[in-house]
Amino acid sequence: MLSATIKYVTKLHSECKIFVLSWTLIAAGIILAIIGGTLAWHQHQQNEAADKNAAAAEYRANHGHATGSNPSTIKPKPGAFTSWQVPADEPRYIFIPKISVKAMVKPTWQTKDGAIGTPTNIYDTSWYVHSAKPGQPGATFIDGHVSSSTSPGVFYKLKDLRPGDKIQVEKGDGAMVTYRVVKKVFYEYDSVNMKQALAPVNPNKAGLTLMTCAGDVIPHTTTFSQRVAVFAEET
Repeated sequence: MLSATIKYVTKLHSECKIFVLSWTLIAAGIILAIIGGTLAWHQHQQNEAADKNAAAAEYRANHGHATGSNPSTIKPKPGAFTSWQVPADEPRYIFIPKISVKAMVKPTWQTKDGAIGTPTNIYDTSWYVHSAKPGQPGATFIDGHVSSSTSPGVFYKLKDLRPGDKIQVEKGDGAMVTYRVVKKVFYEYDSVNMKQALAPVNPNKAGLTLMTCAGDVIPHTTTFSQRVAVFAEET
């Protein structure tokens, strides 16, 4: 009788352990599911916040608070193009017939983080003031936006240029400097070779480097995955 009782208690104890273990596993699964759901919800909230911030940044840009990374999408007022003035030896306009570019060139400097500034408007271009002046030794560096979230920018078709295509830069005194495209280079957004971009493609001729964004927009950001640089030499 005692032996049978011991066997029964041992069996019951074993079944209880299995029962407790099963419920422990179920509880762990529920907890993991809750944690996973919480993380997914948090990520969703972050994504929504990023999208809202991007939209808010564009709104601010379109209402007179543009920054380099959040350019205005409002077209310049009539007369702004013809009235634009710069010193005689600096770039005033850029013309690229193949891709229908006719734009003002405005000066830019380095930002606080050491990057070269970009235009405050998607229809303008920027000349880096520490690069060469048009027609002078070295390379003139001009950048422009490929697009905003809603509109194509001045350099939207820059990637379509090919060797031999013509680019013209008009200086403040009205003199025109003509360049011929030599090559095109794509960089990953975080590994742009600025030393190469600021050097003339032909050391024996005045150079011109144009740059804009390329590739795809990195999810939940306003940053493109690549940069494209077009290198040209004076004809």
